[in-house]
Amino acid sequence: MKQLQNVILTKEQALSTELKIGRTHLMDAMPLSFGQELSGWRAQLSLAASRINDTQQRLCQIAQGATAVGTGVNAPEQFARLFAEQLSSLTGFSFSTADNLFAALSSQDTAVELSGQLKTLAVALLKIANDLRWMNSGPLAGLGEISLKALQPGSSIMPGKINPVLPEAVAMATVQVIGNDTTITVAGGAGNFQLNVMLPIIAYNLLQSIDLLSGSCRALGDTINDFSVNSERQEENLARNPILATALNREIGYSKAAEIAKRAYAEKRPILEVAKEMTDLDSTYLTKILAPENLI
Repeated sequence: MKQLQNVILTKEQALSTELKIGRTHLMDAMPLSFGQELSGWRAQLSLAASRINDTQQRLCQIAQGATAVGTGVNAPEQFARLFAEQLSSLTGFSFSTADNLFAALSSQDTAVELSGQLKTLAVALLKIANDLRWMNSGPLAGLGEISLKALQPGSSIMPGKINPVLPEAVAMATVQVIGNDTTITVAGGAGNFQLNVMLPIIAYNLLQSIDLLSGSCRALGDTINDFSVNSERQEENLARNPILATALNREIGYSKAAEIAKRAYAEKRPILEVAKEMTDLDSTYLTKILAPENLI
């Protein structure tokens, strides 16, 4: 996750002045920079890391010493403390005996919590993977905002067709993690009385989720590091984006701005041209307030 955040930060800084059309409801919206868009991805990952790290302290509270049902029967008096100390020494993590051994033995609530945090990371990675797929779509009939690095000579049938195979692989991995979370959730509720007998499947799914998400972070890092922006297409799209009329709201009101946007779209003309014809605003002033770089 740290490696992926660093890759995004480097790309974010490199693309801080590259502008694009924003999208809400998958429809054209006001502009922003690629750097700003990537900063949102990086913030998602930072929050996901914080959530996972917060769970770590509870993961290190262990049930060893509870023995059969939580009473510690047959265990030497200092066994629980010494076990935690030795485990801490061997691993470098700060293990401690759980405050309540009955809860630690009969429930796997912390594992369920961790799985939920991993699922949140999976959802973030799925969002990023799908953003990359959408931006790369085309190259002629899609958005065509970026070009992902070609990793194969073509599809199975169509020569020269470059599919976004790494983002697709990440999407599949994240869906598996979301499914693992459902398994862990159900298993976590199966702690009958003094023991949860489903610990093995909880451990199996947690470890698989961690492995899948680690690989997904590496794959997305490679994808983001290698993509290029189709700048010429961005400039053309920005010039023709009728939603830029939103910048005129304070000058001429929402209704008049909407008229300009609709006409520009219908006539397939730059918003600036139409605004000059339909308002009394100074041409230089219009150019300034409708410039995409002044709207981000």
